[in-house]
Amino acid sequence: MTHTLHIIVIAAHPDEAEIYAGGTAALYAEMGHRVKFVSLTNGDCGHFRMSGKELIERRTQEAYEAARRLGVSEYAVLDVPDGQLSTSYELRAEVIRQIREWKADIVITFHPDGPGHVDNRNAGKIVRDAADFIAMVPNAVPGTPHLEKSPLFLLMPDYAKRGTYQADIVIDTGPVIEKKLLGCDAHASQFYEFAPWQRGFLDQVPEGWEQRKAYILEGWSTFLQVSPEMLPALSKAYGEHQAARVRYAEPFEIADYGRRPTDEEKNVLFPMLHV
Repeated sequence: MTHTLHIIVIAAHPDEAEIYAGGTAALYAEMGHRVKFVSLTNGDCGHFRMSGKELIERRTQEAYEAARRLGVSEYAVLDVPDGQLSTSYELRAEVIRQIREWKADIVITFHPDGPGHVDNRNAGKIVRDAADFIAMVPNAVPGTPHLEKSPLFLLMPDYAKRGTYQADIVIDTGPVIEKKLLGCDAHASQFYEFAPWQRGFLDQVPEGWEQRKAYILEGWSTFLQVSPEMLPALSKAYGEHQAARVRYAEPFEIADYGRRPTDEEKNVLFPMLHV
């Protein structure tokens, strides 16, 4: 490895970076690159019994444990109430600071438009609105030195966006699926309590890691498994023979507000791919 890449994943709630980009993060980390997760809200809506500071502290500690399991270098959870994420200047400036301080080569976030959770859309909008100020604009957020080159911006398809996104980059996460699932497992408040309660099967959550692994693989299959729209990008990156054998993958759309990488850049930015 000749250059250490810096990747930052900016989501709306603790646990989303793990489910949408946890495998990709683990692959980068295994190769010696540095990954940071940022949650723009504190997740204080994410339970049916717990609330307030107790829930915020629990979800923050779950995030730190997930980072440890995935090899993620840092995890920042901002103190913004869940469900109240707005596209304010203050948050845009904070996102600019986060990206600049991390010296990000790649920024991964949500789509700014379409259906889905309002916080997720607003996270995407905040990053989109920040994009033009991150590099070569020294007078924007002057307390944090600007980058010399704009990062590559990638969009994660929110659960409600899966029917309309473009799978430009698809990464085989099979080699690290255990790590990704362990990252999800760290968020027990979400995977074993809040989501099952919302879905009506709280009494069916199993005990023991092997049973829980199967439970996550089944209950969150949409976020884990390869789907038809991913196949062209998989075939281009890995070859048709290998692509046909991929079971688990994470797809990303190249943001229309950023630059498009050349094949040479892809070889550098996505060393796990065989472009």
